[in-house]
Formats: sequence, C-alpha cells, structure tokens
Amino acid sequence: MPPKSTAQRRLFKEYQQLSRDAPEGIIAGPLDEDDLFHWECLIEGPKDTPYENGVFSAQLTFPKDYPLSPPKLKFDPPLIHPNIYADGTVCISILHPPGNDPLLYERPEERWSPVQSVEKILLSVASMLAEPNVESGANIDVCKIWRDDRPKFDAMVREQVRRSVGL
Repeated sequence: MPPKSTAQRRLFKEYQQLSRDAPEGIIAGPLDEDDLFHWECLIEGPKDTPYENGVFSAQLTFPKDYPLSPPKLKFDPPLIHPNIYADGTVCISILHPPGNDPLLYERPEERWSPVQSVEKILLSVASMLAEPNVESGANIDVCKIWRDDRPKFDAMVREQVRRSVGL
C-alpha cells in the first residue's frame, strides 16, 4: 500500500535511501513496512571508545506530523551514557522540538528542524556515544561517574558491550 500522509511519504523515502546507502555501522528501518512510524535501529559502538565492538538496538518512534516534529529514540536495553536516560531514551539537541530552548542551553539551529533526517539523527547519536555532553546530562548518576571515575565508567560500558554481543 503506497504511503498516504506527508509523514508516511517522507519516512518511506528516508527508508529507501537508508536501504540503498546506509552509513557504516548503522542499520535502520520500519519494524513492519505497513507501519512507517516505528523503526528498529542497530548502531555500532564508535571505534576508540568504550562502546567499540558493541551493537546497540534502539527504537525510533515518529510522530504523525513528522518531519515538523522530531522522533523519539530509545535504546533497548538502555545504554549506560551521560546523555541517555535510565529508561534508554536519548537526550540530544537534534531530537528536541524546534524553536528556542526554554532553558537557554541550546541554540535554535541545534534543535530539530524538518530538514533533519533519520540518517542525521543516527549519525548524531553515534557521535554522541563517542563524545558525551556532560554539561547537559540526562543521567546524572552516569554523568558523575564519567566525570569523577572514568576507568569505572569505561569498565561499566565495556561490560555492557560484552552483553550486547552475547558474551
């Protein structure tokens, strides 16, 4: 059945693009081709980070007014990271609603806009794994460990990487 809404047409186009030419280390697509609003993603841990060699599963959930509003990205199982809430939800500027930040932390151009894409989101998340923003942390306990005891943080992540690949 061909996509009907603007959101469905856009998501179908992005799915086709990612199917043809996905960035290295990223796989993403709808859980069911009849429902373009729920995607599964696999993101490889960036090289030279504690996440290296990991493969992490996440769900992307798109609003009905996509691309006017951003999707939500949630790692399942949750990933240990300063910018990921304990429930696995990613906190990154590109996924925040468009416009001015009420907390005055982010510039409007850092936040969601309809010119963004699934590919840009996933590349931003992979980059976030390599370079956490602890000034705007989502998981305060993990931020503290990252700042105060980096060897402990690295060991916690490496253990999670082992579990992500079934070891």
